[in-house]
Amino acid sequence: MFFVRTASERDLAKVSALLGETWHATYDVLYGVDKVTELTEKWHSLPALKARLARKNAEFVVADSGKDIGGMGYAAMSETRTKTAVLHQLYVLPKFQRQGIGREMFAELETCFPDAEIMQLEVEPQNRQAIDFYQAHGFVKTGETASCGDAQSGIPAIVMEKPLNR
Repeated sequence: MFFVRTASERDLAKVSALLGETWHATYDVLYGVDKVTELTEKWHSLPALKARLARKNAEFVVADSGKDIGGMGYAAMSETRTKTAVLHQLYVLPKFQRQGIGREMFAELETCFPDAEIMQLEVEPQNRQAIDFYQAHGFVKTGETASCGDAQSGIPAIVMEKPLNR
């Protein structure tokens, strides 16, 4: 049984490992081991995770069983769009997927931004499992980008949004 809680600095090594494992399981077939390793080392390093943890107007959660960190989620208010929260990450270890962990973390993150009217995210176009998950939670495609995450990633993404009804 997992419960969702706010992440702390002591969780970050496990979160980094979780992100490495989930990224390789999901994206190696699409981008190759080397590209996934490069992005993981950049985006999921301890310094990168510490910066997210310290960011204001953001929420960083983990799914914790007391023994394992089975998932993580991170969202923050947009720095460029008003009243918009951006879901940057929502990942569950492959061995714990399809147990409701992603749903529970998403439900928590969705309530953390009372001033937001929209939640936005980017998702890899070939990641059908993630797209299906987000559509089931009310997201619709609103656009596309050629570089998900940062301008140099070279990873295409679908942009999806969901109204946050208060």
